[in-house]
Amino acid sequence: MSELRWHPFLGEWVGVAAARQNRPQLPKDWCPFCPGSGHVPDHYDVLLYPNDFAAFNQQSGPFSPETGPYKETAAKGYCDVVIYHPDHTLLPSQLHADHWRKIIDLWTSRTEELQKDPDVAQVFIFENTGEAIGVTMPHPHGQIYSFPFIPPLLQREYDQARAHHQRTGECLYCFVLSVERDARQRWVAENEHFFAFVPYWQRFPGEIQIYSKRHVEALRDLSGVEKNALSEIIRIVRLKYDNLYGFQLPLMMIVRQRPAAGDYAFFHFHIELLPLQRSATKLKYLAGVETGSGTFLNDTVADQRAADLRESEPATTASV
Repeated sequence: MSELRWHPFLGEWVGVAAARQNRPQLPKDWCPFCPGSGHVPDHYDVLLYPNDFAAFNQQSGPFSPETGPYKETAAKGYCDVVIYHPDHTLLPSQLHADHWRKIIDLWTSRTEELQKDPDVAQVFIFENTGEAIGVTMPHPHGQIYSFPFIPPLLQREYDQARAHHQRTGECLYCFVLSVERDARQRWVAENEHFFAFVPYWQRFPGEIQIYSKRHVEALRDLSGVEKNALSEIIRIVRLKYDNLYGFQLPLMMIVRQRPAAGDYAFFHFHIELLPLQRSATKLKYLAGVETGSGTFLNDTVADQRAADLRESEPATTASV
């Protein structure tokens, strides 16, 4: 069963996908993403793979926007897996910039393809890395979900960015980028086209946001040169994270881009990286306050964590 149920108190859809209980849990002696498994080609570089345990799918009936207590509708959409590399043991931080460019190109082409479907409202690209995040398959990969609605957290961000633009006539992200570039207190990495920093309002310890210096709304707006620069800064940030404590940091990587339709000229393409490690031996758990109230408490100060990450020079070079 895969469906959406309306939460009348929060005013948002909740996905129900019981089949996901059957996902493999960190298998030790086999992996469906490895060449030779029979699930994927014997030879590939970067691969788009349909999720075997999709929360959203095309077999569902049509999505209905009608809401109310005890309302339900079909979870119509797409769930793709982006397999980063055929090597099962490779860390995302070990991918060369040229390889990250291939992943970015796949993100871009798949986004454009999905946005042609009139039933797709939001294409959401993300990666979960590490057992602490709840990863069930250790092979390096990310995912692409296509929602028939705009998820609530994304809608809040769009609303805030729109309100700032209407009030001031400026892009909120461009304003933040200008402040952070001038202050140089929380920057982590920079190249000609992208700027990575720990936000002043970080919710996760050492959260990094990567902003495009040029105002663009989505992956498809980036030039080839800009995509190369994005590949390089992703590689650098991931290496810094894994060198911070000497092991792969459990984290989420979120690609933020405009919805499939509508006027979103006020929105600015960026990537968020959300790690859970608050120290070398302690995790940040989203417990009672965060989960129950939605208000985050942070044990780390953005300025100091940014300095730690700046100084965390990669100890190893990318291998492929």
